[in-house]
Amino acid sequence: MNQLIVALHAAPAQWVLVLTGGGASAAAALLSVPGGSRTLLEIVVPYCERSLAEFIGRQPESSCSAATSQAMARQALARARWLAPGEVFGLASTASLVSDRPKRGDHRVHVSTAGRELLRTWSLTLNKGARDRFAEDNVVAGLIFHAMAQTLGLNELASIPLLPGEKIDEVTERTPLGLACRDNTGPVLIGADGQVYPAVSWDEARPWALVPGAFNPLHGAHLALAAVAERLEGKPAAFELSVVNVDKPELSTEEVRRRLGQFVYRAPIWLTRAPRFVDKAALFPRATFVVGADTAERLVATHYYQDDEHLLRQALDLFRRQRCRFLVAGRAGPKGDYLALDGIAIPEDYRDLFHPIAPEDFRMDVSSTALRERAF
Repeated sequence: MNQLIVALHAAPAQWVLVLTGGGASAAAALLSVPGGSRTLLEIVVPYCERSLAEFIGRQPESSCSAATSQAMARQALARARWLAPGEVFGLASTASLVSDRPKRGDHRVHVSTAGRELLRTWSLTLNKGARDRFAEDNVVAGLIFHAMAQTLGLNELASIPLLPGEKIDEVTERTPLGLACRDNTGPVLIGADGQVYPAVSWDEARPWALVPGAFNPLHGAHLALAAVAERLEGKPAAFELSVVNVDKPELSTEEVRRRLGQFVYRAPIWLTRAPRFVDKAALFPRATFVVGADTAERLVATHYYQDDEHLLRQALDLFRRQRCRFLVAGRAGPKGDYLALDGIAIPEDYRDLFHPIAPEDFRMDVSSTALRERAF
């Protein structure tokens, strides 16, 4: 066990551990070997029902279940991301063990780890009455170390003292963020609290004013534009980031996480795999897209549609069918000129899709490219 803990301390990963019902000996063991500060960001023990419900944001159907350990691990991961940059994980353990009163149900433990792309759960039902509390807690600790080692792909494995008939069941699934980064699973909402809400559909959340962008980096003009859109539209504003881009390489999961992290405690953001506005309109019916005049100009330029007027009109017709519209802010050009909506040649029968933001309501000549260059 000592060898495994040394390997965990040497790994370039940090953890938030959340333990309830048992497993405290694992935390003590991690802290008893030098190097614990490199591994542990925080240990949380929400032991009573109210504390556990507050930690995961709801009253669980059962305090000791795979679903509860998974909810705890997700919250632990969110906490870890807030506490530290780099490779972080959340681990949660929930156990029902020997107590000072008889228990009608099984003695069992569920351990979950949450990372960038995977949510993994290990479940074990113990032979009831075969061990005392100390021995059962040692099994929980062994399973916690096993989960940490497996998550990091370490060669060292924990020794778990199983009895005949006892078997560890493992389930692995992609996290909502991992799915959104890799597969066309539809838009995923990341709240201003940094939590991923895969079950929230656009239909439930709409209508929103949506500010799409690359956000490399997020800056004050983006936030100010969202605030102006909220005021003018009378709708809550959110942002949208696409993992894929027409002209650039696909974003890595780590880069997606970095850009999303800029929005924590600032604003909600939708993560998509929708590089073009026709793709975004298909995902977000009735959305008001808040864009700069340079983007609006590209939306109605035939050379972005293979110089085919018919393809241009098809795209504009799609926006109309989806009941989408565009709120357009003026942008400063590279030569100091100012481009506004009234300077864009929009086909007459589609002008109703585009509405200007007056310069007195919003004008901030900030360039993400310039900010990146200044940073280096």
